[in-house]
Amino acid sequence: LYAEAERLSPGSRLAVIAWLGYPAPATISPAVLTTGRADQGARALRPLVTWLNSRGDGVALLCHSYGSVVCGRAAKGLDVTDIAVFGSPGMAVSSASGLHTGARLWAGRASGDWMRYAPNVRMLGVGFGADPAGAGFGARRFAAGDGGHGDYLRPGGVALRNLALIALGRTGDVTR
Repeated sequence: LYAEAERLSPGSRLAVIAWLGYPAPATISPAVLTTGRADQGARALRPLVTWLNSRGDGVALLCHSYGSVVCGRAAKGLDVTDIAVFGSPGMAVSSASGLHTGARLWAGRASGDWMRYAPNVRMLGVGFGADPAGAGFGARRFAAGDGGHGDYLRPGGVALRNLALIALGRTGDVTR
């Protein structure tokens, strides 16, 4: 991501932090079906974002897979410029307005991502609700190419380019 941002905007001021500050659930486990671990992650993410904001620069969250559930749980009132989700199973809300955020919300899904088969329901605490990349959710869509679930940050890919543009704040250049 950093290399792509530097390629698109040489000399720009950007820091990239790969964060996994919570016990993420295993892909095949009961915990991956609920927001329990995402709630733990949201509680850990909020102080980091607050600290980063205290340094005076804007923060954008780029959230992959179950990480998009974490970002959805943390979004309410969080001071970030953008939230971009990709390969998302849902954000535990029925629409973008349910996130209660002033951030620009972006969503992308690659055509080869198996996550498109995830059921978009939330019932009795199980599931993550509506598809953020769906037409009725209310997110700005970004082109994510034809890769699979693990290909969004592949060098040379359209998803990586768009995510770097979002991180740089060059949202007018994002392809849809």
